[in-house]
Amino acid sequence: MLKEIEIKDQAQIERINRLACQAPYEVWLFTKDIMLDARSLLGLFALMGRKASVVVEDTVSPSAFNRLVTKMS
Repeated sequence: MLKEIEIKDQAQIERINRLACQAPYEVWLFTKDIMLDARSLLGLFALMGRKASVVVEDTVSPSAFNRLVTKMS
């Protein structure tokens, strides 16, 4: 599953990282240039001011994924 978000500021980056670290599954972010693990705080700063797609495994329920992305936005 994937869904696009816009990464606006440092507070949002820290929230994305915290949520990804708490998730019991892997969370990835990608753009046309970069794909990175959302648990990589340093990597997330490369996405500030850009739109990125949030990606998780197909085994994650759609409702759990939607809740996660809503909290990240």
